[in-house]
Amino acid sequence: MNTSTTRPDTDVIVVGAGPVGLALALDLARRGVAVRILERDGRGFEGSRAKGIQPRTLEVLDDLGLAAAALAAGGAYPPMGLHFGPCAATWRMHATAPDTAGTPYADVLLLPQYATVDLLRTAVEHLGVRVEFGVRVDGVTQEDDTCAVRLDDGRLLTGRYVVGADGGSSAVRKVAGIAFEGTTDETDRMVLVDAAVDGLSRDRWHIWPRARGRSVAACPLPGGDRFQIMIKVRPGEALAAADLTDTALAALFRRRVGRSLTLRDISWSSVFRPNVRLAARYRDRRLLLCGDAAHVHTPAGAQGLNTGVQDAHNLGWKLQQVLAGAADALLDSYEDERRPVAAQVLGRSTELYEGLRRPRPGRLTRGQDEHQLGISYFGGPLAPADAPRTATLRCGDRAPDAPLPHPTPTAHRLFDLYRGPQFTALAFGPRAAAALDRLPWPDAGAPLHRHTVLTDTTARTPGEAALLTAYGISEDTVLLVRPDGHIGAVAPVDGTGDVRLPAPFGPPDTGGYGVHRTPDGRR
Repeated sequence: MNTSTTRPDTDVIVVGAGPVGLALALDLARRGVAVRILERDGRGFEGSRAKGIQPRTLEVLDDLGLAAAALAAGGAYPPMGLHFGPCAATWRMHATAPDTAGTPYADVLLLPQYATVDLLRTAVEHLGVRVEFGVRVDGVTQEDDTCAVRLDDGRLLTGRYVVGADGGSSAVRKVAGIAFEGTTDETDRMVLVDAAVDGLSRDRWHIWPRARGRSVAACPLPGGDRFQIMIKVRPGEALAAADLTDTALAALFRRRVGRSLTLRDISWSSVFRPNVRLAARYRDRRLLLCGDAAHVHTPAGAQGLNTGVQDAHNLGWKLQQVLAGAADALLDSYEDERRPVAAQVLGRSTELYEGLRRPRPGRLTRGQDEHQLGISYFGGPLAPADAPRTATLRCGDRAPDAPLPHPTPTAHRLFDLYRGPQFTALAFGPRAAAALDRLPWPDAGAPLHRHTVLTDTTARTPGEAALLTAYGISEDTVLLVRPDGHIGAVAPVDGTGDVRLPAPFGPPDTGGYGVHRTPDGRR
């Protein structure tokens, strides 16, 4: 079947309805992009597995309008408690982001994966997109302008692009023939269990170090009596299906930690093996990979889900722009920007996981690197190293939050201006404000919201001084903030009183990726 001669069923087909696929579907839907989301399982994920939401991911959820709901559903990480017989050593695991980070979310949020999935799925459904459960992908073919996804029930679904957010065993990645390089340690196993535990306090994350690979941990989950239990399996120890029944798991837990504690009411369990893998590339023409389909990590440091959701945040606006007429090469920048981040995170999470082999406070403490607030795309295809910069910010850097010196009823902070699917242009100074009004922007694709945040670059109040310092502004300047919250351009006012956006955000005839349509409306 030649699908290029027929109108596709949708713009984007997202395969996988975990946190990453749902975050991408939500971002696309709010942009008005037609999207279908397919999930091979018959219902939503019910386990607590990836439970740490880093400050940068909370900022992404803020942009999607879900940060308040996430904070209400989650809770603070409890202190760690390392049990040595009758004694226990306690300490705080996660560092708090400093004030200089410019974030309203300074701490890691404890939010079970099932709660994250529920928040995202509810938001997606509110925009009229329903997850299609129990649907498996049997194959994908590509034409010049479309893709065709063959489903296990015989249906054929067509779209302009297909995104595989379907986990480490991604069907989309396999169809694309993309290598998934790395290792899986079959000798290192851990049983994860969501259950209640009678006799165990909920004021700490309990760890019982045991010799010969028999350690156990129990982290209290917010919103009830559940714990996430982690039981290490000794190397070489057989693990049959009979060992994963509720009765067998309760007996194993009691043998490891003592008869005074009773594990009951198991709601979910899984066997984990540490995978460390990275896709050789993130794109094959109209097929793209996102989240665990592109990279899998150890659980240490709470990095996997967070990296995947930020993949989706980077990809969503680029798909919208290309569908609206921008150069297709813009999608190549997704891999260029996100794959190096995943490679760095893989190294860090592997290093942290090694510290779990011999639990002690120093090896179990997490710092600011895990917050992911320092991720920058500087030097990439959308952020040339020779582009103009301010005293504190370069193109590609994350745009920090700060209080607005002159708030309005609807905006008290910079993040209030950035929230949403648009590009945001900020003017600092009177000439920049005048130039901002004249800045050209295409009608198609993501809109541009323009804001004059300061009419003078000389501070008159402490609030103005703080903002100018945070953003490193000393002259009339327009800043372009991308829809994913990174600096797109630093544009000083030129001698004519205008500002010009650099090539990455200009029209295609200037070497950029701006939206451009032919007279008949096609790309």
